[in-house]
Amino acid sequence: MLGHNTHPISESLFRRAAEVLPGGTTRATIERNPVPIYAERGEGPWLIDVDGNRYLDLNNNFTTLIHGHGFAPVVEAVTRQLQLGTCFANPTESEVELAELLCSRVPSIDQVRFVNTGTEAVMFAIKAARAKTGRPKIAKLEGAYHGAYDWAETSLNSSPANWGEAHPASVAVAKGTPVSVLDEVVALPMNDIAATEDLLQQHGSEIACVLIDLVPSRAGLIPLDPNFVKSLREVTERLGILLVSDEVLNFRQGYHGAAARFDLKPDLITMGKIIGGGLPIGAIGGSSEAMSVFDNSTGPAALPQGGTFSANPLSMVAGLSAMQALDEQAFADLEAMGDAARQGLTKLFKQTGLPLCVTGSASLTRIHASSRPPRNYRESYLTPTKAEFFKTLSRSLQSRGASPCGGSLIVLSTAMHDVHIEHLLTAFSEALREDEKLLRLGAQLMKEEKGNGHNG
Repeated sequence: MLGHNTHPISESLFRRAAEVLPGGTTRATIERNPVPIYAERGEGPWLIDVDGNRYLDLNNNFTTLIHGHGFAPVVEAVTRQLQLGTCFANPTESEVELAELLCSRVPSIDQVRFVNTGTEAVMFAIKAARAKTGRPKIAKLEGAYHGAYDWAETSLNSSPANWGEAHPASVAVAKGTPVSVLDEVVALPMNDIAATEDLLQQHGSEIACVLIDLVPSRAGLIPLDPNFVKSLREVTERLGILLVSDEVLNFRQGYHGAAARFDLKPDLITMGKIIGGGLPIGAIGGSSEAMSVFDNSTGPAALPQGGTFSANPLSMVAGLSAMQALDEQAFADLEAMGDAARQGLTKLFKQTGLPLCVTGSASLTRIHASSRPPRNYRESYLTPTKAEFFKTLSRSLQSRGASPCGGSLIVLSTAMHDVHIEHLLTAFSEALREDEKLLRLGAQLMKEEKGNGHNG
């Protein structure tokens, strides 16, 4: 066994937090096993908690830290900028430099607009599409996550009880969401060309944009089928609908981003996470034509957009340093490590006989509690047994010095090497062979899959 962790200081901090923070945390995505693990510091690929436990960080703040913790070029750039000033009402040279880098790398981007978060980037991309087309509705894939904007989060976590039959239903995430919001969102079935074309044709004259994630993580990290992507581009162009590629998470798919990997030229691309070097950031990029709605150089913009901390110099210099270090070789190395992790896990799952498989590409891998990869959100949906399996797996891996996201999402960084992939695989092997609760849940998964007629 790699290690056994105890968390008395985290437990004490959580008791204090429960008095001053609703539910004891600030983010709904924080895991509790059974309480949150409070971080003290990070060192390259390692996370060290307040109790001194060390974990291989396979979460990297939900895919943000592509260079791991304490990346020297970012630390140096931010330190210099701190001495010069943390924020100004004026633009800075670093804003221009980061925009130039993004425009030079991504074939679909002529111009960029910076904001503070991925949610904000998606929100303004949708507003840009509305301003450009004069249409109110959007369309998005069922189960895909695009941040917390009311329209973008619709049908994020629908379930068999409410997700609809013939076509996906528009389902609210937050209690109190106006029905009018749901009426303005068309939920599309992932990788179903015929049904998607039918829905877009039916609502096309009212749809401003189709919002897609080419490898939607929350929906299972399932790559969109190339023919589905091609069809989307053809239909949206024919109907005058803008196509928005949300790459806040998946910009780490390659040197030129996710759209280029799929040979897609969208109208707008949203970015965040890795382009900020670990600091808050968001960005909207696209063709000059699509981005013209932000232009206020000769009069009021069709879409006024500002923000006190948009393009703040700390995020700009951190992002510039991080992105400059992400050359094509860095992406190739990340892809090779990702392939090694996926191959190693696939081999392990076959050896254990558990109904587990992997999806993903580049530096991102997701584990599924099924014997064959799902093809869409509904096939990747977590039953109660599957949810309990991954909750237990997460705890078991943490006790062995590895910390993936929710026990199922593995996020690699350039701070990692072959030895860290070996650590990852050893932790999984020990958990799946030694954890008695996991073995019981695994047996239940096999029983359920056989009962559903899906054993591979």
